[in-house]
Amino acid sequence: MADRLNVDAVLKDLPLWRAEPGDRPAIRRTLKFADFNAAFGFMTRVALHADKADHHPEWSNVYNGVEIVLTTHDAGGVTDKDVTLARFVDETAAAMGGK
Repeated sequence: MADRLNVDAVLKDLPLWRAEPGDRPAIRRTLKFADFNAAFGFMTRVALHADKADHHPEWSNVYNGVEIVLTTHDAGGVTDKDVTLARFVDETAAAMGGK
């Protein structure tokens, strides 16, 4: 099992992310894209990466918006897996015009 990280410490290195409200340790990012196709294309890229890493986001999509929550369920909090996926999300969103 992966080691849990302190959410506040993690967020210092991920300025576009926020702590998930509530009792469970998790991080969240909200993204907007030009349109539905751009948002769905972003989600497809992240999905392929996440599947290879065997670490999947909790997320939702409405038109051009994507909400992402990352936590490692079997560790009961945020781990290096979440940090790695968050960095990939940030890089991919920047490359695809996500804000």
